[in-house]
Amino acid sequence: MTRILHLSDTHFGTERKPVVEAALDLARSLAPDLVVLSGDITQRARRGQFAAARKFIERLSLPVLAVPGNHDIPLFNLFARALNPYGNYKRALGAVLEPVFENDGLLAIGVNTTRPRRRKDGEISGGQIARVAQRLRQARPGQLRVVVAHHPVRAKVDSDLSNLLIGREHALDAWKQAGVDLVLGGHIHLPYVLPLDPSAPAGGWIVQAGTACSHRVRGNVPNSVNVIARDGEGGCHVERWDYAAGTHAFAPVDRTLVAL
Repeated sequence: MTRILHLSDTHFGTERKPVVEAALDLARSLAPDLVVLSGDITQRARRGQFAAARKFIERLSLPVLAVPGNHDIPLFNLFARALNPYGNYKRALGAVLEPVFENDGLLAIGVNTTRPRRRKDGEISGGQIARVAQRLRQARPGQLRVVVAHHPVRAKVDSDLSNLLIGREHALDAWKQAGVDLVLGGHIHLPYVLPLDPSAPAGGWIVQAGTACSHRVRGNVPNSVNVIARDGEGGCHVERWDYAAGTHAFAPVDRTLVAL
């Protein structure tokens, strides 16, 4: 069994402490191969917020793959945004903005879709697309092939169309040809699973996560995380787990079987 715990938009600085503890409890009970943090790890990219994120990661005591979100770049400190936009991020989480994790059952590739010149919109370059595609083609037989970015590449509701990643169509075409299974994202605080190509649902899937532990939830959608599991027979499913205030714990509320 290969298992991923997918968290996004933790927004440390706005976190709800009981939810943070529940997320840690869930991680300990699941013992996943990898914890993914798909951006907006902090609220305003401040040192104290990154220190809280660092502490959270240390308490996980599990392999973690993290990529930046637009909130992880200073917004109000224009000097830092211009000259050292990832300074606090790198001090807390490491110098690599596009990490790769690999074991016998999993290949996960991080992509930095943030751009300091943009306030919130994401963008991907031709060079990034080609690098990811090349690495996907190098995957070993039997590995679940996953790309992690912050900004979404498919929208479930029309109001999110303006939030989609710039350059996404080129990226999805290239990654589909290279054999991607899952593209994980966040940014819009709305969890959902969609086929990468609606006309060919066995050709890859989009997996979006809600906000894991921030009070900045979207509408009636509670704090939520995704649990992705692939069994030894090749079957793969995505479970959405929501936080329940009554039990102070995350519980599964939805399960999607994804054909790979």
